[in-house]
Amino acid sequence: MGTNRRNVLAGIGAGVAASIAESAFAQGGGRGRRKLGYAIVGLGSYATRQIMPRFKECDSSRLVALVSGTPAKLTRYAAEYDIPAGNCYGYRDFDRIRDNPAIDIVYIVLPNSLHAEYSIRAARAGKHVMCEKPMATSVAEAQAMIAASRAAARMLMVGYRSRFEPHNRLAIELARGGHVGPTRIVTAEHGFAAQPGQWRLDRALSGGGSLMDIGIYSLNAARYLTGEEPVSVQAVESTDRRDPRFRTVEDRIDFMLRFPSGAIANCVSSYSSNHNRYRVVGTGGDIDLEPATSYDGQRMTIRRDGATTARVLPAERRSQFALQLDHLSDCVTSGRAPIVAGEEGLADMRVIEAIYRSAREGRSVRFDRA
Repeated sequence: MGTNRRNVLAGIGAGVAASIAESAFAQGGGRGRRKLGYAIVGLGSYATRQIMPRFKECDSSRLVALVSGTPAKLTRYAAEYDIPAGNCYGYRDFDRIRDNPAIDIVYIVLPNSLHAEYSIRAARAGKHVMCEKPMATSVAEAQAMIAASRAAARMLMVGYRSRFEPHNRLAIELARGGHVGPTRIVTAEHGFAAQPGQWRLDRALSGGGSLMDIGIYSLNAARYLTGEEPVSVQAVESTDRRDPRFRTVEDRIDFMLRFPSGAIANCVSSYSSNHNRYRVVGTGGDIDLEPATSYDGQRMTIRRDGATTARVLPAERRSQFALQLDHLSDCVTSGRAPIVAGEEGLADMRVIEAIYRSAREGRSVRFDRA
């Protein structure tokens, strides 16, 4: 690849990084303003190992309250993050958050089946809501969450952290901008070997198997890389019911999405094999990320006009987690809608229900866009 083309790609990457880094200031949430206060609901490993440590990177957000059903966790993390006892809540007295003006936003990091209940209760308590993905276990629940936030005049955002990761942002820009020509095929593969004894293997808590957990990354990537909504889906499930992990949930689902432009996405969701990759194939080349949606370490390769280039983006001061937290804070401050509002989670839930239906009935399912 020639020097000019490398410079163009470098400029695109730098522009994406700069736009993310400046978002807090552009949306009115920069330094000098009051940081909005978050309450974290659910003190599992994702909350305590990934989300809570990132507040120190934030420009617009701070951790002010904790909610857990385990008193020992409340004691431990309140001490670690200097949270006063009055800002620690159990699930039974969760609704008392309405009386705490320090709490602006509630981040729901609970098992999937509890997302709707606590998101709705938080909105009714007058708080903005960040909810982990999938936002619910059904379309009906997702719609109820959106309705509750609207009724309370509060924002609802879904925790699609990869939308704030620079390589993914660049991939979206390049794919939608036709850098390798119009997109014809997307392949998206996500999976890991699920260990026994986890809540995600209990349908009552998870709402489903790999698709409701790791598979949503494949689905969401197919949608954000094409910038389109699918017109149909064909899915096949492969689950060994002799495996005690899969008594109530599915292991692997392979699904194909067709889009209005003619693009096709071939996707993998698995609890028994390791995947973290997507590839966008256009008429003039391809964009490849592996790993694509991990917590860190993304690697991008672009093939175009017979040349292969590894794209290395500059290191970011803030992680994708901190950028996600600050995005909602900045949106609350400015009144702008989040880029991954509740409607984005609802769109995924509609496709998820169709994927399950297709696998169950053994046929293609079309979407009614009327």
